[in-house]
Amino acid sequence: MAGLAIMRLSSLLAVLRPALPLILGLSLGCSLSLLRVSWIQGEGEDPCVEAVGEPGGLHNPDSGVQPDQSDEDFKPRIVPYYRDPNKPYKKVLRTRYIQTELGSRERLLVAVLTSRATLSTLAVAVNRTVAHHFPRLLYFTGQRGARAPAGMQVVSHGDERPAWLMSETLRHLHTHFGADYDWFFIMQDDTYVQAPRLAALAGHLSINQDLYLGRAEEFIGAGEQARYCHGGFGYLLSRSLLLRLRPHLDGCRGDILSARPDEWLGRCLIDSLGVGCVSQHQGQQYRSFELAKNRDPEKEGSSAFLSAFAVHPVSEGTLMYRLHKRFSALELEQAYSEIEQLQAQIRNLTALTPEGEAGLSWPIGLPAPFTPHSRFEVLGWDYFTEQHTFSCADGAPKCPLQGASRADVGDAVDTALEQLNRRYQPRLRFQKQRLLNGYRRFDPARGMEYTLDLLLEAVTQRGHRRALARRVSLLRPLSRVEILPMPYVTEATRVQLVLPLLVAEAAAAPAFLEAFAANVLEPREHALLTLLLVYGPREGGRGAPDPFLGVKAAAAELERRHPGSRLAWLAVRAEAPSQVRLMDVVSKKHPVDTLFFLTTVWTRPSPEVLNRCRMNAISGWQAFFPVHFQEFNPALSPQRSPPGPPGAGPDPPSPPGADPSRGSSIGGRFDRQASAEGCFYNADYLAARARLAGELAGQEEEEALEGLEVMDVFLRFSGLHLFRAVEPGLVQKFSLRDCSPRLSEELYHRCRLSNLEGLGGRAQLAMALFEQEQANST
Repeated sequence: MAGLAIMRLSSLLAVLRPALPLILGLSLGCSLSLLRVSWIQGEGEDPCVEAVGEPGGLHNPDSGVQPDQSDEDFKPRIVPYYRDPNKPYKKVLRTRYIQTELGSRERLLVAVLTSRATLSTLAVAVNRTVAHHFPRLLYFTGQRGARAPAGMQVVSHGDERPAWLMSETLRHLHTHFGADYDWFFIMQDDTYVQAPRLAALAGHLSINQDLYLGRAEEFIGAGEQARYCHGGFGYLLSRSLLLRLRPHLDGCRGDILSARPDEWLGRCLIDSLGVGCVSQHQGQQYRSFELAKNRDPEKEGSSAFLSAFAVHPVSEGTLMYRLHKRFSALELEQAYSEIEQLQAQIRNLTALTPEGEAGLSWPIGLPAPFTPHSRFEVLGWDYFTEQHTFSCADGAPKCPLQGASRADVGDAVDTALEQLNRRYQPRLRFQKQRLLNGYRRFDPARGMEYTLDLLLEAVTQRGHRRALARRVSLLRPLSRVEILPMPYVTEATRVQLVLPLLVAEAAAAPAFLEAFAANVLEPREHALLTLLLVYGPREGGRGAPDPFLGVKAAAAELERRHPGSRLAWLAVRAEAPSQVRLMDVVSKKHPVDTLFFLTTVWTRPSPEVLNRCRMNAISGWQAFFPVHFQEFNPALSPQRSPPGPPGAGPDPPSPPGADPSRGSSIGGRFDRQASAEGCFYNADYLAARARLAGELAGQEEEEALEGLEVMDVFLRFSGLHLFRAVEPGLVQKFSLRDCSPRLSEELYHRCRLSNLEGLGGRAQLAMALFEQEQANST
């Protein structure tokens, strides 16, 4: 019987053996769950509830505020929208930037305390070394009426007493920038700041706290807890601390006497708010270095120097630049080291991918070259030598290599030679003989690519020389994309349209006026129109009919149909009208802050075009000359047939060059040769015109005006940016421009080229020639 029981038990265990892990796991899980429930019941409270503080953040046990354990504050409430029908509807004004509407703030503002003696020396050195790293850099001085150096924003307080200067600086920061920045860094102009490290430090600190961070120093005769931040090494103030300090500034200025502004600020913070200076916060250490007199920065290699945020004192501007050079070299070496480490990691990981090492692009870590999907997407190479380039902007087959393009090629050749010597030295040393062939192209995914055929002279360690021809490939990668700072503009600016009208264009003027009424007057756009009627020497005289009688009648009719609108017109008599001379007449009739939109009779202005005119023309900064879309000759460009009924088959292809955004039935192209339309401010035009008159005098000026357009005046005699871009909203019907023989050779050539290119596309012109040859042969 015992043997039978043992056999039955062994057979049962054999059956249950696969399920034993499952049974053990379930038993262990149930036991742990029961044990955890008993612990929670023993504590009596939910630990998850204890960890929750006030809405918007975790509870701080040191704050002394008991958290609200109610769930009501955490439940969303839907507030229904209700508008009183008895009250007039008021349009909600949205901010220009979403950052303003969300209440977001910039991270860091830097304030530099300077003086009369150092404003033009040390302060300028500070501006040149760190200004491009910070969103805003301000200079505060007690000098009354201080003249600001170029590119610097200086605030003059009018009193050089240390405490008064510091008090007014803090008051100014609170009043003008207290709502825009999270952190305020205050420094002296004899301090060098490692800007990238300081910006990174501000990015790691929490903004919802009162913080006074810098190099902590003890007051003379005070305890260890009472410390101030040394002003020579700079210090950080949080926005919340500045807001709390503002009401106490007047009292501190009258009660605290100190010869140093940093000590005065430290005493004010301790006495009024009980906040002292700290050198470390949230694991972030503010490191500084005191530079000894006559110490060479190039020879300084201590860890305190290499890791410093600020170096003080800096006695002269040249020392500031030397420090900047040393720290920039250190940052560059660190960046190269990190790049090499990342490339090694990429190389190791690439071996584990399905493509293997074949999928590794060159240079490692950069995107692979662009792969075209059709012949129209192939990126072409530009051929060049050391003296010439064979891809010219004006379409010429060959032009001299000069300016920035020549410097770019020289830098590529020098870099190639440097890399070859770095790779093969000391066995070989290369010297450049000449550049045999050069090719370059711009890849939008990578950057500028170069392929160079170099004739080199290789020199061995024993002095043997030999000429070698080698091909090298280089890449100038795209760097980090940055937003260029631009002056603020608004869409509420009134636009003054100027339409010069020749006698030959009078028949087309009524159509322009009707389009102006439909697109500008009816939508009540903030724009006005001035008609400049240009009479010939023998036109419109006594007894002769007025060629612009119909234009004046159409303008009067629009004024009657749209009460409150006024269409002004000026009459000018000229034998050879020049665009610049006509603009001179209009410019004298308007204030200097007028925004002009110089247009043509074939232009059809729209609200979108007017808004882009307002946004792209910036007073004292930029002039805008759009490129309009010119339709081809309808006799050569076939009309696009309307879509057929369902089931009738696919629509025929659109003609070449058709503008899909406008739904144009006739093809066309953007006329780069025409520059008659332009947006600019009157003050900018007057400045350019005055410079033209100053450089050219007498007969030379008269001859120059005959061959210049307004865009040429801005291009040659103005320091403004000239913005030239395609404008899909400006669509002009086909018309042949009147190319006067009085124009300069360049303007006449551009006019003729515009007429010829506007006839039609290549396929359409080829078909017209083919049909003409067929007709002649028959």
